[in-house]
Amino acid sequence: MPFRQIPRKLFRLFLQGVIVLGPISITVWAVVSLFIWIDNILPNLLHGLFPSLVGIDQFGLPTRIPGLGFVVFIGIALFVGYISPSFIVSRLMDLADSLLERTPGIKFIYSTIKDFFEAFAGNKRKFDKSVLVAIGAPDVWQVGFITQEELKEFGLVEYVAVYVPQSYSLAGRLYFVKRDRIRVLTDIGSADAMKFAISGGVTEIEEQA
Repeated sequence: MPFRQIPRKLFRLFLQGVIVLGPISITVWAVVSLFIWIDNILPNLLHGLFPSLVGIDQFGLPTRIPGLGFVVFIGIALFVGYISPSFIVSRLMDLADSLLERTPGIKFIYSTIKDFFEAFAGNKRKFDKSVLVAIGAPDVWQVGFITQEELKEFGLVEYVAVYVPQSYSLAGRLYFVKRDRIRVLTDIGSADAMKFAISGGVTEIEEQA
């Protein structure tokens, strides 16, 4: 191999290594960061409530057992999910929900976060109806998700609210468009449609049977 081709060869090998290691490294970093963040909640909370129960390590931080906070968080979430359908607990949750949504200042923060979580999970999922939407030019289509079927509150008839995610970003844009400007995707799942849009169209998707 000529000496001039060695740098090109090394550069191609480097790029190939980055392509292989990049997704793995970012995924591992995201999972580990989330684990550490959740795991640190318990000792900090216990130290704030019961300083005598949780000591301080050599770095001046509350002493923690690795993994304990994460396990406790998962256990609490499972327990709350298990008892939430019961009559008494559901009434208490409704009462707390009503109080938070009526408290000035807190109402905006609570309702926004609640709607965000319910949009992805639960009985009020909003990103479960994927569509193609023509915005601007009538023959140029984008992947979107219907979030509201009617917009009479805005004085718009025959319009729907469509959320269009941006590629390589958690952000997106909301559009009010006429129904004749959308095509419902029936052969592609909403999760695959979201991945396709966020990846910039490089993710391969499989049609549903």
